[in-house]
Amino acid sequence: MRRCASRHFAGALVAIAGTTCGASAAADVFRQVEVRGAEFIPEADIQMTCGAQAGVDYSVYEIEAIEDCLMSTGVFEAVSVSGEGETLVIAVSEIDDSPGRIEAAVNYVSDDGFLAELSAEKYNLFPDTYGALRLSANADVRALEANLYRADQWGEDWDLGLDVIAREAKPEDAGYSERGLRIEPFVAWTPSEDLRLEAGLGWRDYRLADVDSEASALLIAEETGSISAPYLRFGLSFGRNVDLGDNPSGWAKAGYMLRLDQFIWNIGSGEALSDTRFDLTTQLPLGERIRLLTGLRGGAVRGLDGNDTRAIDRYFPGADTFRGFAPRGVGPRDEGTALGGNTYVVGSLEAQRDLGRVLRLPMRAGIFLDTGASWDLDDDLGGRIDDGWSNRSSVGLSLTFEVSETPVSLYVAGPVSQRPGDETQAFGISFAARF
Repeated sequence: MRRCASRHFAGALVAIAGTTCGASAAADVFRQVEVRGAEFIPEADIQMTCGAQAGVDYSVYEIEAIEDCLMSTGVFEAVSVSGEGETLVIAVSEIDDSPGRIEAAVNYVSDDGFLAELSAEKYNLFPDTYGALRLSANADVRALEANLYRADQWGEDWDLGLDVIAREAKPEDAGYSERGLRIEPFVAWTPSEDLRLEAGLGWRDYRLADVDSEASALLIAEETGSISAPYLRFGLSFGRNVDLGDNPSGWAKAGYMLRLDQFIWNIGSGEALSDTRFDLTTQLPLGERIRLLTGLRGGAVRGLDGNDTRAIDRYFPGADTFRGFAPRGVGPRDEGTALGGNTYVVGSLEAQRDLGRVLRLPMRAGIFLDTGASWDLDDDLGGRIDDGWSNRSSVGLSLTFEVSETPVSLYVAGPVSQRPGDETQAFGISFAARF
């Protein structure tokens, strides 16, 4: 919630920062700076906007200048800056200039194609609670996502949230349809700026249905009615300078982000699953306008009750998650049908250069290498299906730019190594045009 509000504050940071005032009055040295009353704008941004720093001699006139500077940003109803012993206290009351919004959009992503989207969000939907709703659909996919989030539920470090996610899809090349609904209340603990821990206890109902009669015998055997059961989720995020990734002004700083998620699905149903996922990204500056991006993501799913996984449990890397290959283009196959793998890993290496403005459009370009695999089935139909490890790799060029505040990302890629039956995709694009 605070990250969303900080975007509205960013212009003020640039326009106002640096205000100072000379003074001859006696000065006080404050050992620390404390911000009070911030709800949507990060406290660090408020502190640094007008140069309030610990260990600095501030005169009365300079304190008044900090107050005037913060008020001139236009995002506060009231500001009071005062000393309490060795602490400089900045007390603010924010103007709720983003009470809510409704947007319509047309998105394109390689996995699902064109999607019509309607979204709404509102701060203080309930007291001190942020709410959001997103609906998206096309001929093959219908999805709903609703979120409630309450920051500082139990002190400054503990937050409370609720996610509701529903999806129904039958892609033409999948050979089956999937339907799922899950509801998850969760708690989040952020003991430091770099670390965030989450734990959720939810309920999920999902099914694999409408399998094509000509599909693999494995898919036909995996068709199932509703599986409805509780689940557990544990998450960890650890990173630094992650908000600087797409802003060229932040390319001079190294950054990283590690995300780990552990799901225990279908508890008590006889179909319990362990599902482990990870995603690591890093940024390394190579020059003023060049950076090196690395990524490593993967997952592993296993039955915990002696049960086999189903296609709706397994992983299908491809398209945006494995450039150069089509959606569901990599991994075990049978009768031309993608089956997914119990395990997958994909690594990427990309050098990007900020091109500045080309044809009046902010633009950056890159060259990349993606490599990885999806493998392992519980049932290979007596050895008929090849589900062993087989590495694939691709190389390509990427281009990212912005047209009328609409971000557009595209790439061209080709496989360097592949397996018979793999489906390739030379071109990919994603954008979101909002109205």
